[in-house]
Amino acid sequence: MGKEQMLIDVCLLAGRMMAQAGAETYRVEDTMTRMAAASGFPNSQSFVTPTVVMFHLEAMSSTHFARVNERGTDLEKIALVNSISRRMAEGEINLDEAHKMLKKLDEKSLSFPAWLQVVAAALASGSFLLMFKGTWNDYLPAAFIGGAGFIILLIAHYFSKVKLFAEFFAAFVIGGLAVLSVRLGLGRDLDLIIIASVMPLVPGVLITNAIRDLMAGHFMAGVSKGAEAFLTAFAIGAGVAVVFSFFV
Repeated sequence: MGKEQMLIDVCLLAGRMMAQAGAETYRVEDTMTRMAAASGFPNSQSFVTPTVVMFHLEAMSSTHFARVNERGTDLEKIALVNSISRRMAEGEINLDEAHKMLKKLDEKSLSFPAWLQVVAAALASGSFLLMFKGTWNDYLPAAFIGGAGFIILLIAHYFSKVKLFAEFFAAFVIGGLAVLSVRLGLGRDLDLIIIASVMPLVPGVLITNAIRDLMAGHFMAGVSKGAEAFLTAFAIGAGVAVVFSFFV
């Protein structure tokens, strides 16, 4: 494999990994161009959308691309890829070493185990309830319902692979459990319990990245990410609304 093809593979791999981990569009493009510049190609071109990463090296006649099939949030992987690119730019590692490090990192799953994610969602839900000026009497119901909703989200996403359906079903379960807890006398403030319990489902990072991409001039990526965040928020609201329409 020639140097140019190796560089293209390295840049596309780094870009795809960062895009899949939820990095901002301008950060992905900057990382790819920095790595190319460090290898002696300062005029390379990159173009990134939420679903595809494209890269053109000035010495090549064709443009290469990599498909982004799955997207999530993994800030640790973003930081590690960014660190590899910076070390390459500073001359600490060469192109072959960067390729091996990226391949090894791509094979790793840095996500927290499912049980820990559920526990974190439960604690976050209870904490949000207190932040919204709820009472300690509703802390345990909110924590339990938030954790249960997150379990449903993981299960639904695993089987359906459709994010919007998973968010809708999780919000539906949260709304149903919240209504049930209030009717059984376990909780008091239905609205606060629901609001706190759905907070782990809210696409906060996606909304932030959409705004940052728009501010950086990446209008296509910013608008598409904003639309995805809007649809996710709509699915969450629709799930709760269905419960209210039948049981409240």
